[in-house]
Amino acid sequence: MRTLELRRHTLRAKPGQHLTQAGVTLARRVGETIGPFDRVLTSSVPRAYETALAMGFAVDEVSGAFSLMDDAVDAEICWPAPFGEIAAAMRRGGAAAAFGGRLARLLHDVAASLPEGGAALIISHGGIVEAAAVACLPDADHAAWGGHCSYCEGVRLSFDGERFVAAEILRI
Repeated sequence: MRTLELRRHTLRAKPGQHLTQAGVTLARRVGETIGPFDRVLTSSVPRAYETALAMGFAVDEVSGAFSLMDDAVDAEICWPAPFGEIAAAMRRGGAAAAFGGRLARLLHDVAASLPEGGAALIISHGGIVEAAAVACLPDADHAAWGGHCSYCEGVRLSFDGERFVAAEILRI
């Protein structure tokens, strides 16, 4: 089994892009309890990269694919949204479904690239973490997964070498 751990970035002072000291402290605390990871990927937005570093992990890859939802997806998913609402938006088709499909293919490729028993950490953003998890396990009971992920929370996905088979919601 291989695992992907998807986490939302830590605290920042809006509208700034960089972490606050409270955010660094939270990320350090979470980082002490997770890992190790064979790969660490982040979005291209500074707060995601900084979160991985604050957690104590070197970043292997920065990807714009984990950075933001376009306006068409934002129109279909009103953030903050619980997993069940994101799943409902994806079931309607449209931009949310296409976005989820792209994320699921990307995450499948990341998981397939890991060695057996390997793990990857992906630091992204609210809405993207939830959409990715829903898209990877489209038949799960998403309503049971609860509300959106807060700072440093996320989802651990299990991959059997061919497909995603389970999810664990990671709360702080």
